[in-house]
Amino acid sequence: MIIEQISDADFVKFQKLIFEIAGISMTLAKKALVTGRLSKRLRHYNIDNFNEYYRIVTGKDHPDELQIMVDLLTTNETYFFREDKHFDYIKNVILPAHQRSRTFRVWSAASSTGEEAYSTAMLLSDQLGMSPWEIVGSDISTKVLKVAETALYRMEAAQKIPNSYLNKYCLKGVRTQAGWFLIDPKLRKQVTFRQINLMEPLPGIGTFDIIFLRNIMIYFDDPTKTKLIETKIVPSLNPGGYLFIGHSETLNGITDKVKLVVPAIYRKPT
Repeated sequence: MIIEQISDADFVKFQKLIFEIAGISMTLAKKALVTGRLSKRLRHYNIDNFNEYYRIVTGKDHPDELQIMVDLLTTNETYFFREDKHFDYIKNVILPAHQRSRTFRVWSAASSTGEEAYSTAMLLSDQLGMSPWEIVGSDISTKVLKVAETALYRMEAAQKIPNSYLNKYCLKGVRTQAGWFLIDPKLRKQVTFRQINLMEPLPGIGTFDIIFLRNIMIYFDDPTKTKLIETKIVPSLNPGGYLFIGHSETLNGITDKVKLVVPAIYRKPT
């Protein structure tokens, strides 16, 4: 079956839909990406045009299809200990100042398949010892959250995990699981994952000492960024809490409610 190229008119429909759902701004330059990622769903339904698929996505006969579309169109690039200077800052600056009697809480707000959350868990477990801590990982995609919850990764993904952490917190697979590793169940107990759409009201997840929001705002326009940061992220930070964003991102002109302390790291005033 030959699938027709997506027309500009049909692309605009999907463009508006993904913006309304996830706040993601897609330019016309993303037509090829949309075509490539959604073509498999057209084949699934044995249809050859995107207008018909749009009717399926927005109709009532296939209620799960909208989430499948969102999963396919949201980008989920991540790896263990990404931006190692961020983790050095947590280790050397943030954690030494933490009052050990209080639970240290972290929100990985675009956690994808879980590497960011588990990297942080290894660091907290190593540095805080018996002091209480917990991590919430969230994403709009149910597909990547399933991977995060299994906590099973290919050995190739372990390249940036320090050897001491790899030996202490990762269980190397044998026999049928050779070539894979599993995050230690004791560590996993302190990390929870849930689906959260940052464009919708936040569920009751509490406040945090650190929020990771790295490499997600590049997909948002400025009004969406401002609304997200000022109405959801900043209120979710404890006084003195830290917000980590990607090095290609900035909050200049977006908000003054958190202050830059080092590149890509902001702090909420105490």
